[in-house]
Amino acid sequence: MPLAQVAAGTVWSSRAASRVRALIRQARPDVVHVHNLYPMLSPAVLRAVGSLPLVMTLHNFRYACLPGTLFRDGVICEDCVGTAPWPGVLHACYRGSHAASATLAASLTLHRGIGSFRRVDAFVALSAFMRQTHVRAGLPEDRIVVQTNFTWPTERREGPGDYLLYVGRLSPEKGLAPLIEAWARSRLRLVVVGEGPEEERLRALAPPTVELRGGVPASEVPALLRGARALVVPSTWYEGAPRAIVEAYAAGVPVLASDLGALPEIVVEGRTGFLLPPDRPEAWVEAADQIAGDGVSERMGEAAYERWREVHGPEHALAALEEVYALAADRRAVRP
Repeated sequence: MPLAQVAAGTVWSSRAASRVRALIRQARPDVVHVHNLYPMLSPAVLRAVGSLPLVMTLHNFRYACLPGTLFRDGVICEDCVGTAPWPGVLHACYRGSHAASATLAASLTLHRGIGSFRRVDAFVALSAFMRQTHVRAGLPEDRIVVQTNFTWPTERREGPGDYLLYVGRLSPEKGLAPLIEAWARSRLRLVVVGEGPEEERLRALAPPTVELRGGVPASEVPALLRGARALVVPSTWYEGAPRAIVEAYAAGVPVLASDLGALPEIVVEGRTGFLLPPDRPEAWVEAADQIAGDGVSERMGEAAYERWREVHGPEHALAALEEVYALAADRRAVRP
Protein backbone atom coordinates (compact mmCIF):
# COMPACT_ATOMS: atom_id res chain seq x y z
CA MET A 1 0.00 0.00 0.00
CA PRO A 2 1.46 3.46 -0.90
CA LEU A 3 2.73 5.48 2.06
CA ALA A 4 0.39 8.36 1.26
CA GLN A 5 -2.57 6.00 1.43
CA VAL A 6 -1.36 4.57 4.75
CA ALA A 7 -0.97 8.09 6.15
CA ALA A 8 -4.44 9.09 4.97
CA GLY A 9 -5.91 5.98 6.56
CA THR A 10 -4.21 6.77 9.87
CA VAL A 11 -5.87 10.19 9.92
CA TRP A 12 -9.24 9.04 8.59
CA SER A 13 -9.82 5.48 7.44
CA SER A 14 -12.95 5.59 5.30
CA ARG A 15 -12.48 1.90 4.57
CA ALA A 16 -12.50 0.94 8.26
CA ALA A 17 -15.50 3.16 8.93
CA SER A 18 -17.40 1.52 6.06
CA ARG A 19 -16.56 -1.94 7.35
CA VAL A 20 -17.78 -1.04 10.84
CA ARG A 21 -21.07 0.26 9.46
CA ALA A 22 -21.48 -2.95 7.45
CA LEU A 23 -20.77 -5.10 10.51
CA ILE A 24 -23.32 -3.17 12.52
CA ARG A 25 -25.97 -3.68 9.85
CA GLN A 26 -25.15 -7.39 9.75
CA ALA A 27 -24.79 -8.16 13.47
CA ARG A 28 -27.20 -5.56 14.90
CA PRO A 29 -25.29 -5.30 18.21
CA ASP A 30 -26.58 -3.69 21.38
CA VAL A 31 -23.20 -2.14 22.18
CA VAL A 32 -20.04 -1.43 20.17
CA HIS A 33 -16.74 -1.96 22.02
CA VAL A 34 -13.59 -0.50 20.43
CA HIS A 35 -10.03 -1.36 21.41
CA ASN A 36 -6.88 -0.18 19.59
CA LEU A 37 -7.58 2.42 16.88
CA TYR A 38 -4.12 2.77 15.39
CA PRO A 39 -2.74 2.21 12.85
CA MET A 40 -5.48 0.34 10.96
CA LEU A 41 -8.80 1.84 12.11
CA SER A 42 -8.38 5.53 13.01
CA PRO A 43 -10.92 7.39 15.19
CA ALA A 44 -13.16 7.64 12.13
CA VAL A 45 -14.71 4.34 13.26
CA LEU A 46 -16.01 6.09 16.39
CA ARG A 47 -18.13 8.28 14.13
CA ALA A 48 -19.37 5.25 12.18
CA VAL A 49 -21.14 3.73 15.18
CA GLY A 50 -24.10 6.07 14.91
CA SER A 51 -26.58 6.00 17.78
CA LEU A 52 -25.40 2.75 19.38
CA PRO A 53 -23.82 2.81 22.86
CA LEU A 54 -20.04 3.05 22.41
CA VAL A 55 -17.34 1.73 24.77
CA MET A 56 -13.59 2.12 24.24
CA THR A 57 -10.82 0.41 26.24
CA LEU A 58 -7.66 2.44 26.91
CA HIS A 59 -4.96 -0.22 26.65
CA ASN A 60 -2.09 2.29 26.57
CA PHE A 61 -1.46 6.05 26.68
CA ARG A 62 -1.93 6.70 22.94
CA TYR A 63 -4.44 9.52 23.48
CA ALA A 64 -1.74 11.39 25.42
CA CYS A 65 1.45 10.11 23.75
CA LEU A 66 2.24 9.17 20.15
CA PRO A 67 3.95 5.82 20.92
CA GLY A 68 1.51 5.26 23.80
CA THR A 69 4.27 4.67 26.35
CA LEU A 70 5.06 8.04 28.01
CA PHE A 71 8.70 7.02 27.63
CA ARG A 72 11.44 8.70 25.56
CA ASP A 73 15.24 8.46 25.48
CA GLY A 74 15.33 6.09 28.43
CA VAL A 75 13.19 8.15 30.82
CA ILE A 76 9.53 8.83 31.52
CA CYS A 77 8.21 11.69 29.39
CA GLU A 78 4.90 13.54 29.79
CA ASP A 79 5.57 16.43 27.39
CA CYS A 80 2.41 15.74 25.37
CA VAL A 81 0.03 15.08 28.27
CA GLY A 82 -2.71 17.72 28.24
CA THR A 83 -1.49 19.47 25.11
CA ALA A 84 -1.19 19.00 21.36
CA PRO A 85 1.25 16.15 20.58
CA TRP A 86 3.68 18.25 18.56
CA PRO A 87 6.66 17.61 20.91
CA GLY A 88 6.29 13.98 19.86
CA VAL A 89 6.67 15.05 16.24
CA LEU A 90 9.78 17.05 17.05
CA HIS A 91 11.36 14.02 18.71
CA ALA A 92 10.05 11.51 16.11
CA CYS A 93 8.52 9.49 18.94
CA TYR A 94 6.32 7.26 16.77
CA ARG A 95 8.43 4.54 15.15
CA GLY A 96 11.45 6.88 15.05
CA SER A 97 9.92 8.76 12.11
CA HIS A 98 9.08 12.47 11.88
CA ALA A 99 6.63 11.76 9.06
CA ALA A 100 4.85 8.93 10.89
CA SER A 101 4.77 11.00 14.09
CA ALA A 102 3.30 13.98 12.24
CA THR A 103 0.62 11.78 10.67
CA LEU A 104 -0.46 10.32 14.00
CA ALA A 105 -0.34 13.74 15.68
CA ALA A 106 -2.53 15.16 12.90
CA SER A 107 -5.04 12.36 13.43
CA LEU A 108 -5.24 12.86 17.19
CA THR A 109 -5.47 16.64 16.86
CA LEU A 110 -8.17 16.49 14.18
CA HIS A 111 -10.37 14.00 16.00
CA ARG A 112 -10.02 15.81 19.29
CA GLY A 113 -11.07 19.01 17.55
CA ILE A 114 -14.13 17.61 15.78
CA GLY A 115 -15.33 15.64 18.81
CA SER A 116 -14.81 12.06 17.64
CA PHE A 117 -13.72 10.95 21.12
CA ARG A 118 -16.72 12.70 22.68
CA ARG A 119 -18.90 10.10 20.94
CA VAL A 120 -17.60 7.45 23.38
CA ASP A 121 -20.11 6.82 26.16
CA ALA A 122 -17.70 4.96 28.47
CA PHE A 123 -13.93 4.63 28.41
CA VAL A 124 -12.42 1.63 30.23
CA ALA A 125 -9.06 2.24 31.90
CA LEU A 126 -7.09 -0.76 33.16
CA SER A 127 -5.99 1.05 36.32
CA ALA A 128 -6.76 4.16 38.35
CA PHE A 129 -3.35 5.50 37.30
CA MET A 130 -4.30 5.17 33.62
CA ARG A 131 -7.64 6.82 34.34
CA GLN A 132 -6.06 9.83 36.03
CA THR A 133 -3.44 10.21 33.30
CA HIS A 134 -6.15 10.31 30.63
CA VAL A 135 -8.12 12.84 32.66
CA ARG A 136 -5.02 15.06 32.68
CA ALA A 137 -4.78 14.47 28.93
CA GLY A 138 -8.28 15.82 28.40
CA LEU A 139 -10.73 12.91 28.45
CA PRO A 140 -13.86 13.57 30.56
CA GLU A 141 -13.44 12.22 34.07
CA ASP A 142 -17.06 11.15 34.43
CA ARG A 143 -16.83 8.83 31.41
CA ILE A 144 -13.77 6.79 32.44
CA VAL A 145 -14.28 3.68 34.55
CA VAL A 146 -11.58 1.37 35.88
CA GLN A 147 -11.67 -2.32 35.04
CA THR A 148 -8.58 -4.32 35.91
CA ASN A 149 -7.18 -7.13 33.80
CA PHE A 150 -8.23 -10.71 34.42
CA THR A 151 -6.93 -14.14 33.52
CA TRP A 152 -8.35 -17.64 33.39
CA PRO A 153 -7.72 -20.29 36.07
CA THR A 154 -4.49 -22.22 35.78
CA GLU A 155 -2.65 -24.94 37.64
CA ARG A 156 -1.21 -23.60 40.88
CA ARG A 157 2.37 -23.77 42.05
CA GLU A 158 3.31 -26.44 44.59
CA GLY A 159 5.95 -25.46 47.11
CA PRO A 160 8.02 -22.24 47.21
CA GLY A 161 9.43 -22.35 43.66
CA ASP A 162 13.01 -22.58 42.48
CA TYR A 163 13.93 -19.38 40.60
CA LEU A 164 12.86 -15.82 39.89
CA LEU A 165 11.27 -15.30 36.49
CA TYR A 166 10.96 -12.47 34.00
CA VAL A 167 8.60 -12.87 31.03
CA GLY A 168 8.27 -10.13 28.44
CA ARG A 169 9.92 -8.00 25.82
CA LEU A 170 13.66 -7.36 26.18
CA SER A 171 13.70 -3.60 25.63
CA PRO A 172 15.18 -0.64 27.56
CA GLU A 173 11.96 0.45 29.31
CA LYS A 174 11.66 -2.98 30.95
CA GLY A 175 14.58 -2.18 33.27
CA LEU A 176 16.40 -5.49 32.95
CA ALA A 177 19.97 -4.29 32.33
CA PRO A 178 20.71 -2.84 35.81
CA LEU A 179 18.90 -5.73 37.46
CA ILE A 180 20.92 -8.35 35.59
CA GLU A 181 24.18 -6.54 36.38
CA ALA A 182 23.32 -6.53 40.08
CA TRP A 183 22.20 -10.16 40.08
CA ALA A 184 25.77 -11.40 40.54
CA ARG A 185 25.17 -10.63 44.22
CA SER A 186 22.07 -12.84 44.45
CA ARG A 187 22.11 -16.52 45.37
CA LEU A 188 18.87 -17.17 43.49
CA ARG A 189 18.68 -18.05 39.81
CA LEU A 190 16.97 -15.52 37.53
CA VAL A 191 15.36 -16.94 34.37
CA VAL A 192 14.68 -14.37 31.64
CA VAL A 193 12.19 -15.32 28.93
CA GLY A 194 11.58 -13.12 25.91
CA GLU A 195 13.05 -11.48 22.85
CA GLY A 196 13.79 -7.91 21.84
CA PRO A 197 16.43 -5.32 20.94
CA GLU A 198 18.25 -5.64 24.28
CA GLU A 199 18.81 -9.40 24.07
CA GLU A 200 22.43 -9.32 22.90
CA ARG A 201 23.39 -6.68 25.45
CA LEU A 202 21.70 -8.55 28.29
CA ARG A 203 23.50 -11.78 27.38
CA ALA A 204 26.80 -9.93 27.60
CA LEU A 205 25.90 -8.55 31.05
CA ALA A 206 24.49 -11.76 32.53
CA PRO A 207 26.38 -13.39 35.42
CA PRO A 208 26.19 -17.18 35.89
CA THR A 209 23.08 -16.80 38.08
CA VAL A 210 21.07 -15.39 35.14
CA GLU A 211 19.71 -17.61 32.36
CA LEU A 212 18.37 -16.01 29.17
CA ARG A 213 16.14 -18.52 27.41
CA GLY A 214 14.99 -16.35 24.53
CA GLY A 215 11.44 -16.55 23.31
CA VAL A 216 9.23 -19.52 24.14
CA PRO A 217 5.73 -20.49 22.94
CA ALA A 218 2.94 -19.01 25.04
CA SER A 219 1.87 -22.55 25.92
CA GLU A 220 5.09 -23.02 27.91
CA VAL A 221 4.69 -19.94 30.12
CA PRO A 222 2.26 -21.49 32.65
CA ALA A 223 4.76 -24.25 33.46
CA LEU A 224 7.54 -21.68 33.88
CA LEU A 225 5.33 -19.72 36.29
CA ARG A 226 4.53 -22.82 38.33
CA GLY A 227 8.25 -23.34 38.92
CA ALA A 228 8.96 -19.74 39.92
CA ARG A 229 9.58 -18.40 43.38
CA ALA A 230 8.49 -14.97 42.15
CA LEU A 231 7.86 -13.00 38.97
CA VAL A 232 9.96 -9.84 38.48
CA VAL A 233 8.65 -6.71 36.74
CA PRO A 234 11.50 -4.14 36.96
CA SER A 235 10.01 -1.64 34.49
CA THR A 236 11.29 1.93 34.35
CA TRP A 237 8.20 3.21 32.48
CA TYR A 238 4.53 3.44 33.36
CA GLU A 239 3.18 -0.06 32.85
CA GLY A 240 -0.55 0.00 32.24
CA ALA A 241 -1.69 -3.27 33.81
CA PRO A 242 0.58 -6.20 32.91
CA ARG A 243 -1.32 -9.45 32.42
CA ALA A 244 1.84 -11.32 33.46
CA ILE A 245 1.25 -10.24 37.05
CA VAL A 246 -2.34 -11.47 37.04
CA GLU A 247 -1.21 -14.75 35.46
CA ALA A 248 1.39 -15.15 38.21
CA TYR A 249 -1.28 -14.56 40.85
CA ALA A 250 -3.52 -17.22 39.30
CA ALA A 251 -0.63 -19.68 39.64
CA GLY A 252 -0.02 -18.67 43.27
CA VAL A 253 3.25 -16.85 42.50
CA PRO A 254 4.17 -13.53 44.18
CA VAL A 255 5.65 -10.56 42.32
CA LEU A 256 8.55 -8.15 42.70
CA ALA A 257 7.58 -4.99 40.81
CA SER A 258 8.65 -1.40 40.31
CA ASP A 259 6.81 1.18 42.39
CA LEU A 260 5.76 3.12 39.27
CA GLY A 261 2.53 3.81 37.44
CA ALA A 262 -0.23 1.29 38.01
CA LEU A 263 1.96 -1.42 39.55
CA PRO A 264 1.30 -0.32 43.17
CA GLU A 265 -2.41 -0.88 42.49
CA ILE A 266 -1.82 -4.50 41.52
CA VAL A 267 0.97 -5.60 43.87
CA VAL A 268 0.09 -5.34 47.56
CA GLU A 269 3.34 -4.43 49.28
CA GLY A 270 4.48 -7.09 51.74
CA ARG A 271 1.49 -9.30 50.98
CA THR A 272 1.41 -10.39 47.34
CA GLY A 273 4.98 -9.26 46.71
CA PHE A 274 7.33 -6.31 47.04
CA LEU A 275 7.29 -2.86 45.41
CA LEU A 276 10.80 -1.60 44.70
CA PRO A 277 12.44 1.51 43.19
CA PRO A 278 13.59 0.68 39.66
CA ASP A 279 16.72 2.82 40.03
CA ARG A 280 18.02 0.82 43.02
CA PRO A 281 18.91 -2.67 41.75
CA GLU A 282 20.48 -3.52 45.11
CA ALA A 283 16.99 -3.26 46.66
CA TRP A 284 15.81 -5.95 44.24
CA VAL A 285 18.63 -8.24 45.31
CA GLU A 286 17.69 -7.67 48.95
CA ALA A 287 14.04 -8.46 48.19
CA ALA A 288 15.13 -11.63 46.41
CA ASP A 289 17.04 -12.63 49.53
CA GLN A 290 13.85 -12.20 51.56
CA ILE A 291 11.73 -14.26 49.20
CA ALA A 292 14.44 -16.93 49.18
CA GLY A 293 12.91 -18.00 52.48
CA ASP A 294 10.47 -20.80 51.75
CA GLY A 295 7.96 -19.51 54.28
CA VAL A 296 7.92 -16.02 52.78
CA SER A 297 7.49 -17.32 49.25
CA GLU A 298 4.66 -19.68 50.21
CA ARG A 299 2.85 -17.08 52.33
CA MET A 300 3.01 -14.48 49.58
CA GLY A 301 2.07 -17.04 46.96
CA GLU A 302 -1.08 -17.89 48.87
CA ALA A 303 -1.95 -14.21 49.18
CA ALA A 304 -1.30 -13.74 45.46
CA TYR A 305 -3.71 -16.54 44.61
CA GLU A 306 -6.37 -15.06 46.91
CA ARG A 307 -5.90 -11.70 45.21
CA TRP A 308 -6.52 -13.32 41.84
CA ARG A 309 -9.58 -15.15 43.13
CA GLU A 310 -11.06 -12.03 44.74
CA VAL A 311 -10.18 -9.40 42.11
CA HIS A 312 -8.76 -10.79 38.87
CA GLY A 313 -10.86 -13.89 38.15
CA PRO A 314 -13.01 -14.08 35.00
CA GLU A 315 -16.31 -13.84 36.85
CA HIS A 316 -15.32 -10.43 38.23
CA ALA A 317 -14.29 -9.25 34.78
CA LEU A 318 -17.58 -10.37 33.25
CA ALA A 319 -19.65 -8.60 35.91
CA ALA A 320 -17.62 -5.41 35.50
CA LEU A 321 -17.94 -5.51 31.72
CA GLU A 322 -21.70 -5.94 31.93
CA GLU A 323 -21.85 -2.91 34.23
CA VAL A 324 -19.85 -0.84 31.74
CA TYR A 325 -22.16 -1.84 28.88
CA ALA A 326 -25.22 -0.96 30.95
CA LEU A 327 -23.66 2.39 31.88
CA ALA A 328 -22.90 3.16 28.22
CA ALA A 329 -26.46 2.26 27.22
CA ASP A 330 -27.93 4.51 29.92
CA ARG A 331 -25.75 7.42 28.90
CA ARG A 332 -26.53 6.98 25.22
CA ALA A 333 -30.25 6.98 25.99
CA VAL A 334 -30.09 10.49 27.46
CA ARG A 335 -27.56 12.02 25.06
CA PRO A 336 -28.73 14.22 22.20
